[in-house]
Amino acid sequence: MIPLWIKLAYTLFVAITVAVYATKYSRGNFLWFSDIALLGTVAALWFESPFLASMMAVGVLLPELLWNISFFGQLLTGKHVSGLTDYMFDARRPLYLRALSLFHVFLPVLLIWMIARLGYEPGAWIAQTALAWVVLPLCYWLTDPALNVNWVFGPGNKPQKRMAPLAYLGLLMVGFPVLIYLPTHLLLRSLFG
Repeated sequence: MIPLWIKLAYTLFVAITVAVYATKYSRGNFLWFSDIALLGTVAALWFESPFLASMMAVGVLLPELLWNISFFGQLLTGKHVSGLTDYMFDARRPLYLRALSLFHVFLPVLLIWMIARLGYEPGAWIAQTALAWVVLPLCYWLTDPALNVNWVFGPGNKPQKRMAPLAYLGLLMVGFPVLIYLPTHLLLRSLFG
């Protein structure tokens, strides 16, 4: 159902991206949900798995939409929209490294296309929630607070100071499933269920 050329092209892109990211970023960078989806989509493509495609979509479609609004908003207007894509306009970062981050543009499109072809698996949002409940504590314990992977130390670029750090992490572990995964699940189920 998925053409071989798409599988090969995507896999090659991911292999190059992983190789470059492994030399330019810390290993904790691969714990970003978007990077997990980037890698998980390789398996979803090759196995033609509606479950994996659905899980990756539930995990990243809403955040990727916000990323794209931020990126294209600033690209087209020159005005800062949010901190999500500030690094894309940082001239100190090599252009090739920023160009690899354009996967945020085509990954959501690819995932929606895959679900349209393969179908949507309703249990994906539960599995994505379970994955988040593993990944978020790992981000908290294993990554540098300055990187703030998956915002485990606070919204935006700086750690929050309004509540105890573990209370904030607990709030985040409830927030992702309720505010991101469930609405995405309900939308995908209504469109492709």
